[in-house]
Amino acid sequence: MDNGKTQIELIHVPAKTGAGFRLAKGQTLRVTDIEGEQVVDLAAFNAEKSEEYLSSARSIDYAMKIFFTEGDVLYSIDSKPMLKIVADTVGKHDFMFAPCSQEMYEISYGVTDAHPNCLDNLSKPLAEYGIKPAEIPIPFNIFMNSGIDPSGKIEIHPPLSKAGDYIELRAEMDMIVSVSACPSLKCNNYTHTPILVGILE
Repeated sequence: MDNGKTQIELIHVPAKTGAGFRLAKGQTLRVTDIEGEQVVDLAAFNAEKSEEYLSSARSIDYAMKIFFTEGDVLYSIDSKPMLKIVADTVGKHDFMFAPCSQEMYEISYGVTDAHPNCLDNLSKPLAEYGIKPAEIPIPFNIFMNSGIDPSGKIEIHPPLSKAGDYIELRAEMDMIVSVSACPSLKCNNYTHTPILVGILE
């Protein structure tokens, strides 16, 4: 038992990789930062119609804020609740960044060699559901610690999460979910670590 819930599945996601799975309405998704300071990208789609996806814009509009924590609801592009944050030991997550990609590393950092990235990590498990890379929206950036300076420039700080910190999100519809243990160095305080994903009911 876990806080009155039963864990029915536990997925270990190695550093710089991703995983995909189904999440049924009423189930709770727990994402745990095993060692601390590791960002996780999360994308979600309606299991019945993948054209309905977790929307950064709708979620920000309805919450009227850019940082999310316990009690907040994350909405789909069709303005329907998809996930509700029911527990959170960190208190700060956002939708500020697209999933890192090979193109991002080339444009932003001049990296031309193949580089692990969130877009690939999210895309691979979603391919079996017919979801293409171009259909992946801005993800929910779990444990991301960003800020905005007075000039409007986005700042990236080390994650606030410590070893064992977690967030729990309750599914408000049947979903297909993909997560990535972000391979970017800067947003993870220049290290990469694994994560745990638990499905509770």
